[in-house]
Amino acid sequence: MNFDLSIVPFSRRESFLAISILPEAKDRQQGLYMRTVRGGDDKFGEAFHIDMLDESGQSVSFLSKASPERIQLISERGLTAEICISDSRTFRVRANGCGIRLTFRTAAYDYAYQASPSSWEVNSFTHECRFMLSALVGELRMEVPWDKIKSSYVIANFLPDNKTGKIEFAIEEFRTILEPRMAWEPFDDVVKQVKEEFNLWLNNSLTLPQRWEESRVLAAYITWSCLVPAEGCLTRPAMYMSKNWMTNIWSWDHCFNAMALVRHDPKLAWDQFMIFFDRQDESGLIPDFINDKYELWNCNKPPIHGWTLAWMMARTDFIKEAQLQEVYGPLSKWTKWWFNYRDGDSDGIPQYNHGNDSGWDNSTAFNNGIPVESPDLAAFLILQAELLAEIAERLGHVEEAVEWRQLAEGTMKKMISHFWKNGQFTACRSGTHELSEGDSLLLFVPIILGKRLPEHIRTALLEGLRDENRFLTANGWATESVNSPFYSADGYWRGPIWAPSTMILVEGAAAAGDLELAEMVSRRFCAMLDRSGMAENFDAMTGQGLRDRAFTWTSSVFLILGNEYTTE
Repeated sequence: MNFDLSIVPFSRRESFLAISILPEAKDRQQGLYMRTVRGGDDKFGEAFHIDMLDESGQSVSFLSKASPERIQLISERGLTAEICISDSRTFRVRANGCGIRLTFRTAAYDYAYQASPSSWEVNSFTHECRFMLSALVGELRMEVPWDKIKSSYVIANFLPDNKTGKIEFAIEEFRTILEPRMAWEPFDDVVKQVKEEFNLWLNNSLTLPQRWEESRVLAAYITWSCLVPAEGCLTRPAMYMSKNWMTNIWSWDHCFNAMALVRHDPKLAWDQFMIFFDRQDESGLIPDFINDKYELWNCNKPPIHGWTLAWMMARTDFIKEAQLQEVYGPLSKWTKWWFNYRDGDSDGIPQYNHGNDSGWDNSTAFNNGIPVESPDLAAFLILQAELLAEIAERLGHVEEAVEWRQLAEGTMKKMISHFWKNGQFTACRSGTHELSEGDSLLLFVPIILGKRLPEHIRTALLEGLRDENRFLTANGWATESVNSPFYSADGYWRGPIWAPSTMILVEGAAAAGDLELAEMVSRRFCAMLDRSGMAENFDAMTGQGLRDRAFTWTSSVFLILGNEYTTE
């Protein structure tokens, strides 16, 4: 498999390192960059711009060819170079007949100094790490002018060995100290090791129809390469949403990645599911997102965790009493948090205080102001309370099991009486009952309750989901009706197709008894991704990929739906 570095970053499992082709921007020229994805998405971590040099030291244009194990750089004159990530913290580079220039743009107190005859350390305050540049074959010449308290800029020129015309060098990323290496593994050996590691991951990934095999490989690569190590605020190995711009994990995105992993790597799936509960507040709240540096508490995400855990338990025997003991307390606190702290009018119907809290950030359900009571939230909490009752019984907490069932049943009755009006679910501002404008797919999420819903409600929801003049397009379900005055082709949650909404509603349609609809939408969605890649979201009418185009939850949902609903 080869992929486009302007769309999909080059990285590997449990590394913060990446390489991308970046567009021109303020203080940045277009080109190929070595990057670090530390520190979250509030900064973009381009570290070294890469140039290929001819024998006179002039920069020459080149094309890049990326595969999971290495990048090949080829100039029009046949000059070649190769790059791999040999371990989680090290870039290795090999070239023949050409030089390589790395340019580091300094800021703050960034500086470089010579650490040994063939090595220079670059201390990047910007990226909160250091880089050791070491020439292994050939010569390293540095340009590092000093400006009072920092280096004005850092340019590293790696030049070929006079006899062989070859270059080899390494860039090691570290935070505090770097122990010297006794020996360097041969370049070809480390490339082979990375290839074998990815192929093992790929072979264990969910299978899909053969016609989508190329996209299955891409989805497997994105999920594998977006893992970062347990470090800093990350208590477990974590699958970032992307190594482009969305370099965090959010507290519902992680669920879909866990679901895709649960069959072939249940331990890693469990780590993805539990990582937010490791950071849970005493109140029961879990963060909106986490990265290695910090967590954000200003928003949160919907409580899909009970739905997720029930789905995972049905597909693995890994989740036994020890795991249930581990999750029962945190999941209980998370459920109670909604009823204790997000029910401002005390009507038993929890609310979203902002669109971000729903995951559907700018959905038209929030058009008329906040806070908003929405039936999807009630549906998630019903399923979560039901699962907690089941877990409580298995752990011997009989009285708590009764209480959870009573909560589920009571919330179901309130949800229907509160939201079901004139043959459809509605959303409203909390305390005012002022109905939201627009026609959002969000209001169809209660279909996940399946046959728990009265038949007339199930029928109405399924009819709405089947309406080809409303949400259903040739590519799947738009998030806002295509006939809505608020529909926008690139309107985030006001039109584009998303993987999580598709997954939830496909599962809902199947739970409600309409397997044909679930399979049809899954086929349309997977066919769109096969054409357009694993983007953050998609134009509902054209299927074009939008925003960040190398997203893990999209990749995970592609693998799940392709495996569960499109295979013969």
